[in-house]
Amino acid sequence: MAPVSQATDIILKNLCSPANYAVPLEKCIGHVLGEPVFADRDFPPFDRVSMDGIAIAFDAFKEGKNSFPIEGTQPAGVPQQSLTNPENCFEVMTGAILPKGTDTVIRYEDLKIGEGHATILIEDIVLGQNVHRRGTDVLKDGKVLDSSGLLSAAEVAVLASVGKSSVVCKQFPSIAIISTGDELVSVDKIPEAHQIRSSNSLAIQASLRAMNIAATTFHIQDDQKIVEQELLKLFKDFEVLIISGGVSKGKFDFIPGALENLGIEKKFHGVKQRPGKPFWFGVGNGKTVFALPGNPVSTYMCFYRYVKPWILRSMGVSQLPMTAQLASDFVFAPPLTYFLQVQVTIQNGKLMAIPDAGKGSGDFTNLSNVTGFLELPEDRSDFSAGEVFPYFPFRAF
Repeated sequence: MAPVSQATDIILKNLCSPANYAVPLEKCIGHVLGEPVFADRDFPPFDRVSMDGIAIAFDAFKEGKNSFPIEGTQPAGVPQQSLTNPENCFEVMTGAILPKGTDTVIRYEDLKIGEGHATILIEDIVLGQNVHRRGTDVLKDGKVLDSSGLLSAAEVAVLASVGKSSVVCKQFPSIAIISTGDELVSVDKIPEAHQIRSSNSLAIQASLRAMNIAATTFHIQDDQKIVEQELLKLFKDFEVLIISGGVSKGKFDFIPGALENLGIEKKFHGVKQRPGKPFWFGVGNGKTVFALPGNPVSTYMCFYRYVKPWILRSMGVSQLPMTAQLASDFVFAPPLTYFLQVQVTIQNGKLMAIPDAGKGSGDFTNLSNVTGFLELPEDRSDFSAGEVFPYFPFRAF
């Protein structure tokens, strides 16, 4: 069996290469930027008023003047006006272009307005205050966004400001999610006493949807010939297969053999971890296959620990590793890396992981009580409160 670190290295050395495609600006959130973006003009594109008030020539105030006749008003969205007398002022609005002949803005809160004059009530005035100077954010042709960044609402604002109504994004791979097992029936069916409803594939599909990735679900019965036939069909339409079940040592676990018969090279089968020990990974013919154990917690953990990072790394997205502090002592005896289910909270500014191990890898109901997995190393059995370990979240806390 491969140690967790080795399995991780193998997976991340076998990334896919996404193509670029155009996405409308209003639909780009959650996509990955496929090219750097540059400013098409200076930002701000003019000396911009950043407070409602008056604009003056600072030299007049410096020479002792504190009451200024109001010459006019400069609203936002109106072409630049000019001050004809340096001892006058303009009323100006936030977002307006600074009137020509002025260089300093005093906010209304520091003024007395009356009888066509604005009187400054404070002495602490600085040249250029409340003026957002042209090009101080970025100059024309300067880079505003790097490629391979996940796009959020903040990036949409930047893209809109440089006129990107269509955004070049990286295309997520086409993904098929396959459940296996004769014991599974669809959600809308009433299971017999020996059956259960299929949930793993839908959980993975929902997890991918949260990443803005559409994936299609399939089910394959436990028959070796059918398994190979159906997998061969899926390889024609999908770049990535995520399989749940059929990877252990049982008589009806046909997935590993079928994949190798179809030209998928096994990179490892079995990881020194709990849950998820029978995990199988392979590549071949331009395809990538994650064959995950069928127990629900195993499937879920392997997706967030291995599959999601592989997708993001393939797209060029760098993720900062997360850690959390164990909130109470915990013991796990077998010499395996243990992914402990935890509920994370913030206590005194620290991310604290409260153990809630559940009743084993089949206890998928416990996943609704926790926020992620804490990775406990295989070379120990006793873990003390206050120790910090890698944390893999699957929900916000």
